Amino acid sequence: MTEEIIVLTDVVLITVIVQRGAADKVVMAAQKAGAQGATIFYARGTGVRQRHLGVLGVTVNAEKEVVYIVAACDQADRIFERVFIAAKLDTPGMGMIYMTHLEKMATHIPHDLIARFAGHE
Repeated sequence: MTEEIIVLTDVVLITVIVQRGAADKVVMAAQKAGAQGATIFYARGTGVRQRHLGVLGVTVNAEKEVVYIVAACDQADRIFERVFIAAKLDTPGMGMIYMTHLEKMATHIPHDLIARFAGHE
């Protein structure tokens, strides 16, 4: 068996930070838009936004969920937009989303998928 690393370079990381309990909705929206999956972890946040929202009477929970979604560049904008809408990120205090280009990424890719993209099928 030859060890071969398939490196993907046309991918982005979409990071979504939302209120605790909202990650499942984010992942469902991302998958409907074409994402293969996501990683969710818990975090605690603080910042200027909390103080300003407190004055307006809006309570912002410090407990957050962070969702990582790796996506092909050609799907990234669609996933980004669908997640933004599903997570209601246009509402103050709901969270934020950003996208970062990944220099390279590697994981197991099934041989039939490699062959399809290489044009050998």
